[in-house]
Amino acid sequence: MPKRRKNQGRSQGRSRQTTRQKSRFWALLIILLLGVACVRFWSPPGTDVQGNPNLLLGNPTNATANLSNTNNYLIVRPQYVLSYNRDKGIANWASWQLNESWLGSLPRQSFEPDPSLPSDWYAVQPNDYTRSGFDRGHLVPAADRDRTSADAQAVFLMTNILPQAPDNNRGPWEKLESYCRDLARQGKELYIIAGGTGSGGVGERGKQTTIGHGNVAVPAATWKIIMVLDHPDSTLSDITPATRAIAVVIPNQQGIKDDDWRQFRTTIDKIETLTGYDFLTKLPKSTQDKLEAKQDTQ
Repeated sequence: MPKRRKNQGRSQGRSRQTTRQKSRFWALLIILLLGVACVRFWSPPGTDVQGNPNLLLGNPTNATANLSNTNNYLIVRPQYVLSYNRDKGIANWASWQLNESWLGSLPRQSFEPDPSLPSDWYAVQPNDYTRSGFDRGHLVPAADRDRTSADAQAVFLMTNILPQAPDNNRGPWEKLESYCRDLARQGKELYIIAGGTGSGGVGERGKQTTIGHGNVAVPAATWKIIMVLDHPDSTLSDITPATRAIAVVIPNQQGIKDDDWRQFRTTIDKIETLTGYDFLTKLPKSTQDKLEAKQDTQ
């Protein structure tokens, strides 16, 4: 009888050890899988734009990933490319490709500060917008990047957000975003660049030039440039003077929620004058000049 209890104790000990080993194994496996799932989102932005479809049309401010370039700092992600302005706390511009392969149905994520910014830079917080009278307005829309978790999370980083008057964000701006996705579902491929310009917008609490204790600049208007191509996997050679080019400048103010985005159409030339940026630089000069001078009428 005593011998049996001794063997039983050894067996129970081995069982507990095996259970602990299995627990450690599964814990390590979960950590590994979480790391793989999040690597596209949490890893530092890259610097290689060669072959990146999100910057097909060119770098309009010659942004670089040099840390000394604080107000024209290049952030390259699989989901988009943008130029970040540290002093303004918003992007100068964001650039991305859109076709049906990017579209999914994942739910909206939580807004998060961008963990990839240099540690000595102020990282804009979601609550910098709280009770400001302005929406956390996406440059690259949430619904343009909702097929994978990594894509969905990336567009909710605060570097992709700028203060938008609710009537702008939920009105003509959102209507144009939805129109772009409709085109993508029809088989089109779009190349889009968007940003803000000027100083001071009119939100629900009146006109403000900054929010978040001065950490976030409020633009006077938002702008967007869209090249509409006939099919996915298009290249620069598919862009001709006949290619459809949509350009809009929308006032960042209340009172425009029911307005049609089409009434804000303009030319790329005029956006260049407003911003000082140089668009479509990857295209031949003759094609660039013709596309920038025409105003969409479709």
